[in-house]
Amino acid sequence: PGRGSRLGEAPITDFSTLVQEIALGIHRHLDRPFAFFGHSMGALLSFELTRLLRQQGYPSPAHLFVSGYRAPHLKSNSTPIHNLPEPEFIEEVRQIGGTPEAVLANAELRELVFPALRADFAVIETYRYQPCTSLVCPITAFGGLQDQGVNVADLEAWRQYTTGQFRLQMFSGNHFFLHQVQPSILQAIDQQLSGVSRLYE
Repeated sequence: PGRGSRLGEAPITDFSTLVQEIALGIHRHLDRPFAFFGHSMGALLSFELTRLLRQQGYPSPAHLFVSGYRAPHLKSNSTPIHNLPEPEFIEEVRQIGGTPEAVLANAELRELVFPALRADFAVIETYRYQPCTSLVCPITAFGGLQDQGVNVADLEAWRQYTTGQFRLQMFSGNHFFLHQVQPSILQAIDQQLSGVSRLYE
């Protein structure tokens, strides 16, 4: 909600509500093998979605790929920004990167983009981890070597969330490294899933 063809809908600001809405949207597709990939906030959403589906009696993904985000139990040292006045919010978003300067400098574009962007920060900044049993699916964590907000130890800590195989793969780049190394990431995902796909041929 709040993006693309659903731009007119109010974006979701609560983590639990967002995960439940995603689950409802994909239930009908879970009769076939599937995997999750999530970058940044998407990594945490994919993790909690996997937990929720297990609670609902659905199968686990064949693989969980998390990218550019610390393990769920690790707290952020960042100050919340989702409720900042617009001038301060613009500057924080500029410092984080990833949002084109053309958007930040244009009031009309900000009016379109900022509600969903603020909602994203609200979702992450109000998230509270609840301990759980380990997942059974393999987990692969991807990270950027120059990411100032997520280091190797933060990514390595994902290991404790699975009884299956864990793999950590680092790439050159900052928090948005995936844009520069997309072919390499796709290749890594393909390699991890190739054995799964053969089981269903």
